[in-house]
Amino acid sequence: MRGNLRIKSTVGTMLRSTATRALLKSFTKLPSSRASYSAASANLKNVTLLRQFSNKRPQVFLALSRPTTTSLLFATKSGPPIDEIDTKIEKKLGATQITPHPEEVSGESSVRHVFEEGPKHDDADMMGGIKADLKTIKETFSLGDVPKESLYLGAAGVIPYAATSLSTVFLAWDINYAQATGNGFIFSPETAHQLLDIVTPIQIGYGAVIISFLGAIHWGLEYAGYGGYYSYRRYMYGVIAPAVAWPTIYMPVEYALITQFLAFNFLYFADARATMRGWFPEWYGIYRFVLTFFVGASIVISLVGRGQIVKHDHTLKSSVDYVKQDRDEQWEALEREEKERRQALAAADEEEEEEGNDEEEKDDDESGDEESEDDGDEKKDDKDEKKDQKDEKK
Repeated sequence: MRGNLRIKSTVGTMLRSTATRALLKSFTKLPSSRASYSAASANLKNVTLLRQFSNKRPQVFLALSRPTTTSLLFATKSGPPIDEIDTKIEKKLGATQITPHPEEVSGESSVRHVFEEGPKHDDADMMGGIKADLKTIKETFSLGDVPKESLYLGAAGVIPYAATSLSTVFLAWDINYAQATGNGFIFSPETAHQLLDIVTPIQIGYGAVIISFLGAIHWGLEYAGYGGYYSYRRYMYGVIAPAVAWPTIYMPVEYALITQFLAFNFLYFADARATMRGWFPEWYGIYRFVLTFFVGASIVISLVGRGQIVKHDHTLKSSVDYVKQDRDEQWEALEREEKERRQALAAADEEEEEEGNDEEEKDDDESGDEESEDDGDEKKDDKDEKKDQKDEKK
């Protein structure tokens, strides 16, 4: 402890000395020029740069436009004068004794922590900063500069996406509910699948129309010459958008939705970049960001809903599967009708054959009776003839 106090007293004495104070003051003063420089060199130092070049060289004109700067020359041989040390004050300070205060010294009193608590702010200041940030966000996304017609029609264009996405989620929930309980909450599983097969193509087709429309905006602004004419650089977006959008109609549902999601984001970044270039009004970038956010969220919700259906129901059928099933059922019904008709015809033929056999048997019986009667008459005739012959002989 005494050693530490003695070191501190020595350091304090050094800092309080006249020499040390003079040394510290010397750092704040500008050093003088070099002593070895002659008067001619000092005059040459103040000469402007124009004298160093010929008037016929282009560097002269470059020097005219440059701002004037002050060059500092640091001393290397002789420095600023140092104050003389006052020996009397030094002796007086050396004779004074430092009174120790051990209660104020601790293990952390002379240590500076790496992680220290910052200055405490009032809650009012913090809330003021948060309110200022919220105000900035509100002003950024207020869409106050957007024309009312564009704002209303853009909001109306988001409604079909929201409706199809919510319908997809509800139908997915109803199908999962039917899987868990055996009966759907509102629709049967077959009806829910059929409605889902109607809702999904509507969302994909509507997305293809909107993507093509966003690409056509570039053509319209190029025709109007807004921000200048850029020819193929602006027409390119109007060609790429429908070329990517319409093939999604023939893709599987999940691939189509993912492709349209990427197309919407690509067009947003392209429109934001075009807005920075001056191809669009200043409000168009924020306007497109808000609409793209809602459209992208709707597509993600639809994908999540369909993912839940596939997770619980691996027998998810498309409309083509239902058409094939109906056709197979119709063929089976026709086959059953044909078999029944053939069986009925065979039974009728058998009945007719049996009736024919019965009639033949009756005819045979009647013919046999007639023959027996004829035989009896012939026998009688023979007897009568024999009697007549006997009578004649007598």
